Amino acid sequence: MEKNIVYIILWLLMWIIIWYLVARIYFWIKLSGHRKDAIDRSKSVILWAVNEKIAPILPNFPYNFNDLVFIGKWIDYIVFDWLSDGDLKQVIFLEIKTWKSNLNKNERQIRSTIEKWEIKYEIIKL
Repeated sequence: MEKNIVYIILWLLMWIIIWYLVARIYFWIKLSGHRKDAIDRSKSVILWAVNEKIAPILPNFPYNFNDLVFIGKWIDYIVFDWLSDGDLKQVIFLEIKTWKSNLNKNERQIRSTIEKWEIKYEIIKL
């Protein structure tokens, strides 16, 4: 009887160890996939930020670098076209997109408001 109890305990321990190792391998494989995905997303975000910053110095960029004001959130740049030459022609809200990216909800709302001419100039004195 005592031998049977020892065998049962050993058998249970063996199965516990096997299932523990299987679970460790499963979660290690699953986690490595998540880590790769996180790294890929991080690379994408970094490339996006770099592209936004270097776009104005590229040769085919349509506006003078001196006429740009970087905003970075929802609108990348405000362009005061020809202001550096002393002859302001227009103010442009510029969003730079890379590859296949689209406007998000906030950016679409901003574009819609600008297209409706619901814009004003305000001064706050402290």
